[in-house]
Amino acid sequence: MPKQPAIPGLRDAMKKKVARREQFLAEMDAVVPWGRLLALIAPHYPKAGSKGGRPPMSLETMLRVYFLQNWYALSDPMAEETLYDSEAMRRFAGIELGDDRIPDETTILNFRHLPERHGLTEAIFADVNAHLADKGITLRSGTLVDATIINAPSSTKNKAGARDPEMSSTKKGNTWHFGMKAHVGVDAESGTVHSLETSTAKVHDSRIWDKVLHGEESSVWADKGYVSAKREAAFVAVGGAWGVMRKAPKGGKLHPEDETINRIIAMVRARVEHPFRVLKRQFGYVKTRYRGLAKNRAQLLTLFALGNLFLVRRRLMA
Repeated sequence: MPKQPAIPGLRDAMKKKVARREQFLAEMDAVVPWGRLLALIAPHYPKAGSKGGRPPMSLETMLRVYFLQNWYALSDPMAEETLYDSEAMRRFAGIELGDDRIPDETTILNFRHLPERHGLTEAIFADVNAHLADKGITLRSGTLVDATIINAPSSTKNKAGARDPEMSSTKKGNTWHFGMKAHVGVDAESGTVHSLETSTAKVHDSRIWDKVLHGEESSVWADKGYVSAKREAAFVAVGGAWGVMRKAPKGGKLHPEDETINRIIAMVRARVEHPFRVLKRQFGYVKTRYRGLAKNRAQLLTLFALGNLFLVRRRLMA
């Protein structure tokens, strides 16, 4: 005879171990500035009775589901399925199975389009960084500059019968990649992203240099791809510390002193890789989900905002 299932709430209370998902969601719940983000989105969210029909889902519930989508790389249908399947995710979203309505995939899709349509992902990114600045976490002194390739589907087996025209190919090492680039400016002290720019993959990293600096840097740090004698002279002239790795002359070898300098620079700029690791390993964002740069840039802004909170979550919780 099969065992009678325990009451869900009682079963959770009797658990002896906190799963990693539950721990992650509890930490993020504690560090996300819910109040200021809800106030940001509220003017654009449908009001009850504004269009007739069913009343809209709670704004906070939908924002939480939207963040779950980004943290776990969930499509709209999969987000709905996961809310039915995962007690931890329902608890995070503030949904009680049997008492509350679970948003269907169309509702989730419509809310995901809301920040894109009103340019709110840019505002979410800025608001999170303002929150970190208020907490004294970002100092805006030095900037680490880097870029990463985000691969896009190269298949033409789709409705349009073609690859995304806004993506392009580039070669890194001996490997060709098709997709886009995310260029970032990272706070040297906290390791959080303060600036983001996107481009098609074939755009050289150095062309985006000015767009990822905030203009108040006392130092800049980057790899050899950003070498520029003109930029170095202008930055050093105003008392800035130029931390771009030295490049050997064509056909020659790097001077031993420059090798030593490069090792020091490499230790400082290693922190620029941390936001990329969070996106690709922690959040599972390894390939573009949408067509076109604009929609993917909107998602990246949300991902980096959430990534910033994840990177400094322990400092925020302390």
